[in-house]
Amino acid sequence: MEIWKAIIVGVIQGLAEFLPISSSGHIVLAQFLLGIREVGVEAKEDIAFEVVLHLGTLVSVLVYFHKRLLTLFCSLFRKEMIEERKMILWLAVATLPAIIAYKGAGDWFKAAYNYPVLVSGLLILTGLVLYIPRMLKNQGVGEAVGLKAAVIMGVGQACAILPGISRSGSTITAGMLAGVNPARAAEFSFLMSIPAIAGGMVVAVKDRTAEYQEKGFEGWRAVQEAVLSCFSSAYLAGAVAAAVVGLLAIYLVLAAVRRGKLEVFSWYCFAAGIAGILYFSLAA
Repeated sequence: MEIWKAIIVGVIQGLAEFLPISSSGHIVLAQFLLGIREVGVEAKEDIAFEVVLHLGTLVSVLVYFHKRLLTLFCSLFRKEMIEERKMILWLAVATLPAIIAYKGAGDWFKAAYNYPVLVSGLLILTGLVLYIPRMLKNQGVGEAVGLKAAVIMGVGQACAILPGISRSGSTITAGMLAGVNPARAAEFSFLMSIPAIAGGMVVAVKDRTAEYQEKGFEGWRAVQEAVLSCFSSAYLAGAVAAAVVGLLAIYLVLAAVRRGKLEVFSWYCFAAGIAGILYFSLAA
C-alpha cells in the first residue's frame, strides 16, 4: 500500500473512531473508493493494516485519559476507592454484549463490510440515532453510570460492530437514554473503547495468524510473522496519523457533548450516507 493512501485512511480512522460518524463505515467506504477493496469480495489482505490503525486510536484514548486510567488502576489496591472499582466493574459489564454478539454472529457482521450500499444506509441510521438526544428533556442533568446504564451502553456498542453504526454515537446516546449525565456518558463511552479496540486488535491478529498458518508457519512463528507484517512504513504512517487525529477528535466530541450539540454530526451522517448510496448504486 502506498504511504499516502495509508495516511488518508489513518486520518479517517482517527476522526471517525471518536467522532460519532462510524470509523468502520468510513474506513470501508474509503477502501472501496481507493481501490483497496472490491464490492462483494471479502478482503483479507488489509487485516494487518486494521491492527495498526486500531493501535493508533488506542494510543489516542490512552493519552487523553491517562490520569483517569491511573486512578482506576490504583483503586485495585486501595479499599477506600469504591466508586472507582465499581467503574471497572461497569466497564467489564458493558463489554460483554459486544463479545456475545461477535461470538454469535461474527460472520454476519463481517459480511456487511463487503457491501458499501448497506454501509451507507447504516450511516443514515447513525444520523437518526444522533438526533435522539435533541429530543430528550433535561440533557444537562443525570446520574453516574450504574449497572443498568452499563448494560444499555454495552448493547449500543454491540450494535456498532456493524460498519456504519457509530460506536461512540450509539453508546453516548444509549447512556443519555438510560439517564446518565451527557459528559459522564461520553467519558464512559471512550473508556469502553479501550477493551473494544484492544479486542478488535486481538481478533485481527488471530485472523492474520491463521493466514500464516495456511502458508505453512506453525505455533509462535505464525504469530510472530503476523505481528511483523503490521510494521511496514506505510502501515506505521497510517497509525501515527490515526493517533494524532484521534486525540483531536476526542477533544471535539467531548466539547460537542458538553454543549448539547451531538446532533450536529447527524447531518453529516445523512449527507455521507445518501452520497454513498447514490455513488455505489450507480457504480455497480
